[in-house]
Amino acid sequence: MHFLEALLLGFVQGLTEFLPISSSAHLRIVGEFLPGAQDPGAAFTAITQLGTETAVLVFFRRDIVRIVSRWFRSIVGSRDLSGAVRVPRSDPDARMGWLIILGSVPIVILGLLFQDAIETTLRSLWVVAIMLIAFGLLLGIADRVGAKSRPLDHLTVPHGIVYGLAQALALIPGVSRSGGTITAGLFLGYTRAAAARYSFLLALPAVFGSGLYQLYKTVKDPCTAAAAAGCTPEVFGPLETALATLVAFGVGLAVIAFFLRYVSRRSFLPFVIYRVVLGALLIVLLSTGVLAA
Repeated sequence: MHFLEALLLGFVQGLTEFLPISSSAHLRIVGEFLPGAQDPGAAFTAITQLGTETAVLVFFRRDIVRIVSRWFRSIVGSRDLSGAVRVPRSDPDARMGWLIILGSVPIVILGLLFQDAIETTLRSLWVVAIMLIAFGLLLGIADRVGAKSRPLDHLTVPHGIVYGLAQALALIPGVSRSGGTITAGLFLGYTRAAAARYSFLLALPAVFGSGLYQLYKTVKDPCTAAAAAGCTPEVFGPLETALATLVAFGVGLAVIAFFLRYVSRRSFLPFVIYRVVLGALLIVLLSTGVLAA
């Protein structure tokens, strides 16, 4: 039965990671309706995100290879026969590499500082419900008032920092990594497609770092002697987590293609409505005792 649950949660992760509706919130909520009604845990969430971020690597492989290559060549300063720097640091792809690094700093620092709260207190369903509604409304406002005229190559260092701070808010389940960064991008005047594209690229260092760190912790200390150690063992074992990660990769790859086509033509209003309705429903279920926070 655990394999079926892992399969379902992997599907949910892949389906919701790139949509601005918070994958961590959905894993947290769906977990409450599975047999045993258990939170899948922050480690399971972070590890399965490795699957969806691998989908980003595959989908944007040409862009990523070009950005990494030109960023590296701008550092080493390789020169042509005339002595000129082959790839100047002002090169758009080299700049993009630096901006992705810069935008990843806030989530790394805040993730380490507030790790305990992220894995415990902030996973309360009350927090999830409030964040779903609040950041859903912010996304709607940004989509309505944003100029939606800036292409991605107009990204500046200050804007990169704002994007990074917005991504860091996604440490709180219910905010949504893509939702937070897309909202920031829209407020800054970027097009929907540009905001979404940068959101996917910006997530790569942070999500891979978090997922690999959680994977390392799980392997190093699986917490099998929970009673003696005073800790809670992971809900899913290595095979179940691997299955969920594989499913998340396949579903996530399809969702990226769909989402980029969608945002090039339509607004985020359906996602705003969905977030508000889900958050309100969650508050009702918590208030009536159907769910425990």
